[in-house]
Amino acid sequence: MSKPVIEYHDVVRPEWIDSNGHLNLAYYCVVFDYATDALYTALNIGDAYREVSGNSCFTAETHTLYEREVHLGDKLLVKAWLLGADSKRLHYFHEMFHVESGERSAVQELMALHIDMSVRRVAPYPPEQYAALQQAVAEYAPVELPKGAGRRIALPG
Repeated sequence: MSKPVIEYHDVVRPEWIDSNGHLNLAYYCVVFDYATDALYTALNIGDAYREVSGNSCFTAETHTLYEREVHLGDKLLVKAWLLGADSKRLHYFHEMFHVESGERSAVQELMALHIDMSVRRVAPYPPEQYAALQQAVAEYAPVELPKGAGRRIALPG
């Protein structure tokens, strides 16, 4: 496997704990969203890109898999993998790890759309941004998909 584009660190906060005494499912998504912000910044499609270009990225689809509980005060590490990009979409994958145990706690696969904010519709990346994303895919895309990427939700059989 290649290397992640970014690694994002966070700590489980008291307001994120649910009645079962662990991280509430919605806050896994919050942590993944913070990691997405860091990924977008690293790929030059974050807030600064939006301000200069008038374009942004909107998440169109996510798939989250919860594998292990995390609790109040646990230190988290999210690795963000770039799986692919085309002229209008970005496909990426987050893995969340419990820092102390090293166990993977959750994963999230995402598809984002490039949006022209003036009309709030899908639009192609500008040529220079598209070329930069293709270069990033060539540098970072893993040879094999991370475990859990490409899954679908279905009952067995």
